[in-house]
Amino acid sequence: MREKKKNYRTTLFMKLKPKITITDHFAQMEDPRVDRTKRHKLIDILTIALCAVICGADSWVAIELYGCTKYEWLKTFLELPNGIPSHDTFARVFAQLDSQQFQSCFLNWIKSIKIRTDGEVVAIDGKTLCGSHDRSSNQSAIQMVSAWATTNKLVLGQVKVDEKSNEITAIPELIKVLELSGCIVTIDAIGCQKEIVKLISQQNADYVITLKKNQGNLYDEVEQLFKAEIGKGFQDFQHSTYKTEEHGHGRHEIRNYAMLTGI
Repeated sequence: MREKKKNYRTTLFMKLKPKITITDHFAQMEDPRVDRTKRHKLIDILTIALCAVICGADSWVAIELYGCTKYEWLKTFLELPNGIPSHDTFARVFAQLDSQQFQSCFLNWIKSIKIRTDGEVVAIDGKTLCGSHDRSSNQSAIQMVSAWATTNKLVLGQVKVDEKSNEITAIPELIKVLELSGCIVTIDAIGCQKEIVKLISQQNADYVITLKKNQGNLYDEVEQLFKAEIGKGFQDFQHSTYKTEEHGHGRHEIRNYAMLTGI
């Protein structure tokens, strides 16, 4: 009697290694160059530039110098078929890159390597790029809105402010591309807008936003609320108070803080 063969099926479960390298996240970047002009691999150019900027390089020349200085180390994981690209090559390639695609790749990379911290404070603020103003070509200074993760000490994203607009329109665009769940977002008074607050809340994040008198009705309501509660000895709401005292520059400053909860 022929014995029936038994078929065994083995299932192998393998935990995939998380993608955290620059190559993992930038490999799909479209190369804008013509094939015959390519002396350097795009991923090599991107990797050198990103590493250089993280280390403090603030110009194309500085990026090239970083690459030359770190050549032996870079060669351990980059191909570098024709050595380190020149500063002109870095400038030319980055000028042709799709900025939206680059930002998407960059944000995905940052999300993969940053420490996930409950209560991470993300500071959104506007800055003027130093040296971006050019009177000879009637070029006004470039304004950027950035999101800074205070715990990880990383810029999570940046959006350029349109010349005919201001930070109010740029901040929502930046918030839309960030992962803010569980974070506390801080913005100065320019961010005190219903749309901005709504976008932050939709991402399950909390916010701390400065309120000034330019928001007339809201400012008056908050001021009256605090005056009433202080006068009643904080009977209607839970509260906490804080005081700081500083000496410096010939001044003695005392600041008193009060916070109402359960409003």
